[in-house]
Amino acid sequence: MKKRNIFARIFTSPNEPRLRAGWRLLLQTILMAIISIGLSMGLLLLPSLFSLVGNQLLVTQIAQLIAFTLSIYLARRFLDRRSFGSLGVKIDKRALMHILTGIGIAGLMMGLIFALESAFGWITLEGFAWDYMSATAVLRNALGIFVVFILVGWNEELLSRGYHLQTIASGINLTWGIIISSAVFGLLHLGNPNATWVSALGIFLAGVFLAYGYARTGQLWLSIGLHIGWNYFEGVVFGFPVSGLDIFNLAYITIDGPILITGGAFGPEAGLIVLPGLALGAALIWLYTRDKLPSLKD
Repeated sequence: MKKRNIFARIFTSPNEPRLRAGWRLLLQTILMAIISIGLSMGLLLLPSLFSLVGNQLLVTQIAQLIAFTLSIYLARRFLDRRSFGSLGVKIDKRALMHILTGIGIAGLMMGLIFALESAFGWITLEGFAWDYMSATAVLRNALGIFVVFILVGWNEELLSRGYHLQTIASGINLTWGIIISSAVFGLLHLGNPNATWVSALGIFLAGVFLAYGYARTGQLWLSIGLHIGWNYFEGVVFGFPVSGLDIFNLAYITIDGPILITGGAFGPEAGLIVLPGLALGAALIWLYTRDKLPSLKD
């Protein structure tokens, strides 16, 4: 075998003609940042877009949709020399089933967390959205936030369980891909309101859980569904903060329990209460995928 020079050992993969995983991750991040800056400048020149859409959160997610998807598509195509679909986003007859199953599993997880906190007397139900606004307004807000969370699920799973996890796995292995990408996922949420290092640890565990959905199916659709359902049931349906964010709630609740357990103003991800929810979710994922394990390849 021909000995590789130092330049090749530092920059290129030993197995095929492409950059090492770390350099590919760096270039994708730089490209994503450049696209995001360009979009931000464009939005400053188009302030009417905010009034047109009427929801800054939605505008932000649309901008991330463009920046994340475009940068990852280009990186996957020209740096990884793989198809975009090989990240686990091939559209087939199972995709919708995976998404809907993920949403359902997350609903059961959040239902368990709500039931446990209620059983300990830590939740007081103050009322419902329809007590304070019209049915039309309730429906409009509930559907609008659902659209936002669809975008959040796609954006964050494509980046974290898609490009980050799978690129790291191609350079090391799947286990380290899950651990490192989940750690980055937790760190990225430190900028959220009411975030702490405890909440970052909780988000890390959530990242490992979401990666389990990918590992069991070889596709991102189940993880995307879990992410959508997690956010929607947590915030809109049961009234918890969503990773520190206060959004539209169907149920108005107050939480009066140990912050170490409930997660306080950040939400269940920052408390020990998330652990039984994650255990239930992992068991349900195993049951759903027990007869159809994938073969995960780089």
